[in-house]
Amino acid sequence: MDVDFLLRNLPNSPEKLLAVLQEIALKAALKQDLILRNPCEGLLLPRLERYDYQYYTEADLQLMFATLRDDPLYPLFRITAAYGLRLSELMGLKWDSVDFGADLMHIKYTRVMMQTVVEKNRTKTKSSHRAFPLLPDIRELLLEAKAAEDANRRLFGRAYSQSPYIFKWDDGKPYAPDYVRRRFRILLEKHGLRHIRFHDLRHSCASMLIANGFNLKDVQDWLGHANITMTADIYGHLDMKRKRSMADSIAGKFGGMCLNKC
Repeated sequence: MDVDFLLRNLPNSPEKLLAVLQEIALKAALKQDLILRNPCEGLLLPRLERYDYQYYTEADLQLMFATLRDDPLYPLFRITAAYGLRLSELMGLKWDSVDFGADLMHIKYTRVMMQTVVEKNRTKTKSSHRAFPLLPDIRELLLEAKAAEDANRRLFGRAYSQSPYIFKWDDGKPYAPDYVRRRFRILLEKHGLRHIRFHDLRHSCASMLIANGFNLKDVQDWLGHANITMTADIYGHLDMKRKRSMADSIAGKFGGMCLNKC
C-alpha cells in the first residue's frame, strides 16, 4: 500500500474518506493479516446537514477593504476576495506565478498547514490549476510587495531568508497559513466587522460573481472546482437572478394562455 500516495490524496468528504479507508487501507491490512476484520464493513455514516455558508456582500467587502487598508495583510485579503482563492493557493503564490508582462497570475502551487507546513508543486486538482488577469489595483499591490521585498533583502543582508513565496515577513520567512487565518479573525473582531471565516472570502467572491449575472459554470472555472456539481451544491441557491429571469420568461409564455374557461 502506497501510504505516501494515500496521504497526498485524502478526500475531503466523509463518504469518500470511508471508501478510501474501507476499499484501500483496511482491505490491504486484512489481506496482510494485520487485522482480523474490517472495522468499516457495514458502517453507516450519519446524514450530513447542509452547511450554511457565510459570505460578505459587495458593500461588506468595501467596508472591510477600507477598514483594513493599512494592515500588512491587506493585499492577501484583497487578492483572496477578488479571485476566490483557497488559503493553500494564496500561501502557494510564488513570484514565478505572476507574469507582469502579460498581466496574468497563475495558480499552480499550494502550501498547507498539517503538523508542519507542507509545500506542493501542484494544486489540489487539475482544474485548480488556472490563471487570472491581474486587476490594476492587485498589480500595484504586487509591485509594492516586490519593492518591499527588495528593500528588506538589502536591509537584512545575510540574515534574510531567501524564499520564492510572495507573502512573507520582513526577514523573508513566509507567513504560516494558520497565522493568516488567525490574524483575519482578530482584525474583524478588533474593528467590529461581521465575523466570517477566512475561507468565506472565497464564498464572498462566488456570491458576487453570481449576483453580477455570471452562471455556475463561470463560477466553477473561476474557483477551480473539479466539477459543476460541487459548485451547484454550494452556490446553486444563490443563483436567484438567473432563476428570476427564467420565471419571467415562463410567466411571459403563460401570459397569453387562457387558464380559465374562455
